[in-house]
Amino acid sequence: MTAEQAAPERLSPGDRVGRVLGLSALIVGGFFPLVWMILTSLKTEAELQKFPVQYLPGALDFANYTRVFTEQPFARFFFNSLTVSLLSTLLCIAVAVPAAYALARLQVWGRGALLTAVVAFSMFPVVSLLVPLFRLFRGADLLNSYPALILPYAALSLPVAILTLVAFFSAIPRDLEAAAMVDGTSRVGALWRVVLPLSAPGVVTAALLIFVNSWNEFLLALSFNTKLDMRTVSVGVTLYQGEFAFPWPLIAAAVVIATIPVVALIAIFQRRFVAGLTAGGVKA
Repeated sequence: MTAEQAAPERLSPGDRVGRVLGLSALIVGGFFPLVWMILTSLKTEAELQKFPVQYLPGALDFANYTRVFTEQPFARFFFNSLTVSLLSTLLCIAVAVPAAYALARLQVWGRGALLTAVVAFSMFPVVSLLVPLFRLFRGADLLNSYPALILPYAALSLPVAILTLVAFFSAIPRDLEAAAMVDGTSRVGALWRVVLPLSAPGVVTAALLIFVNSWNEFLLALSFNTKLDMRTVSVGVTLYQGEFAFPWPLIAAAVVIATIPVVALIAIFQRRFVAGLTAGGVKA
């Protein structure tokens, strides 16, 4: 290694300013709202209404977190969201993997038109599908049930999952599958044993996007599951406000609890998620 290679990279003043501004934007836009929400959840109503603003709580009081579970069946809301999000993610991935593999590897007639249709479907606003889906599920007696949310969540997330996986499958050399099939592996076996392990970052990325979208969805959950014991977290957070009261510390505590699964998943799979986001830019 030469001395030039060993020397640390020197940044120009403009690059340093850019990095500082980028880091500042990340802190302000990403971390500050979460920190502010946590601090708010630890305050009392009196501390929240003080002027000038009291940034730190007077004491670490977790009473708001206790009230979250006593004033509403928040544990049930949490279980409902977890069940719906996990099952919709599994269903969507189970459909998206073979569909994306067929579009990426097989000689499918009208492949370009199919991908265009997938992109077009992903642009449909959810509100435009609300009435037909409601009538469909009411006729099938599926309202106030898990399938009423699992099926539309999986269907609405399917275009993004397919497009993400098509990019990954297309980037894998075909020779690897050919070698596996020469050794006696079927096309499905090559997909399962060769393509999927190499596309793990893409699968994880698609699964996380589906899970987060399902966890955060509000409109369909509000409209299809109206019974209290079938509410999800996104709708349950709104139930703490009254006609003339808006208990911000209590709502902040509920939001913090609702954010934990998403933050935990991102923290656990962050390497594969980042790899998936960067590698997913390969042209299909």
